[in-house]
Amino acid sequence: MAKIALLGIGTVGGGVAELLCSNAAQIAAGAGERLELKYILCSRPHPDSPFADKIIYDFSVIENDADISVVAECIGGVGAAYEYVKRALLAGKSVVTSNKELIAEKGMELLGIAAHKNVRLLFEASVGGGIPIIRPLTQCLAANRVDEIYGILNGTTNYILTQMFQCAQRFDTALREAQRLGYAESDPTADIEGLDAGRKICILADICFGRNVPPDKIRIRGISEITAADAALAGRLGFTVKLLGRAKRLENRLVVYVSPHMIGEDKLLSGISGVMNGICVKGNAVGECLFYGAGAGRLPTASAVVADLIDAVRHTPDGKGPRWAEGSDDLLADIDELPCRWYVRSRTDAAALERVFGGGAVTENGYSASITAEMPRTELEDLCAGLREAVAYPVLD
Repeated sequence: MAKIALLGIGTVGGGVAELLCSNAAQIAAGAGERLELKYILCSRPHPDSPFADKIIYDFSVIENDADISVVAECIGGVGAAYEYVKRALLAGKSVVTSNKELIAEKGMELLGIAAHKNVRLLFEASVGGGIPIIRPLTQCLAANRVDEIYGILNGTTNYILTQMFQCAQRFDTALREAQRLGYAESDPTADIEGLDAGRKICILADICFGRNVPPDKIRIRGISEITAADAALAGRLGFTVKLLGRAKRLENRLVVYVSPHMIGEDKLLSGISGVMNGICVKGNAVGECLFYGAGAGRLPTASAVVADLIDAVRHTPDGKGPRWAEGSDDLLADIDELPCRWYVRSRTDAAALERVFGGGAVTENGYSASITAEMPRTELEDLCAGLREAVAYPVLD
């Protein structure tokens, strides 16, 4: 019997505890032995919890218990979670986590400790919630050179954009609805400003390209500037808008960023709506693969955490988990160096826009929009200099 400790019993932690109980037989069959939840570390009592008898308040109890082989971290952030994960690894315990901020910012260090101590650090749930993506990248697609990975990595922003484009809601109305339904936090900044997606695309870039990409080194642009006019104009041009995290090889450098993108109706990601996520991987052998599913939520994320627990118990640690090396000052190219087509929206008439970018401009409520030829952003900015209130977003080709 493998004994497990759980850190946190919030949304994801509570789901992990529930799955370990309700699916115990299936989990035991997958792991080759029973998984017993021995401790749950909390900061306060939870007298109404069905797991109240397992709650403790001192991490050193877990740290010093030789019976605990795997720790599941579901606290979040890089404060206490970083301290506890590091101490657990140094104590010779494998760790699984759903914490994208922790892996994005401290993953390289923690994976090094895990390798040194011959234990495992698994983090499938840190990107895409219940969507399997980390393991496919490191195992099923390991024979490929990944040239690009991009995707809808945040369900909150995808829900808001879906409401704007399919239901003609304004941004603020869609955001309030997302908060009412529990899809958005009371402070939605990390979601709508792209910070959450930024952490996730950095983790994916680390894995795909083998070099550390710090979240504070990439350009991040959220969805707060998307307007009802954009929804109408993009639709008339045959596009929809999705917030994408994107990492792409550009010769011997990488372009990694987060931005709203115009996506044509023929693209795989265009039909992914609501709170669902989708991740596209382009490999030089396999071509383009799409991973789709629930990118967040209590049980979808818990399912990925428990799958990592099974993996940690079933396989003898060998120190060969995912690893990536330190990045370099010249590793990242700026998005300005990435040639692409652009959607340009301006408070001007269609004729004025067509004089700059050619035919095909459309007009809605005093705004006009057009799709440009492929060009780097620096060239685009020169062309937009004479346009009133010009805003541009990249087109995914």
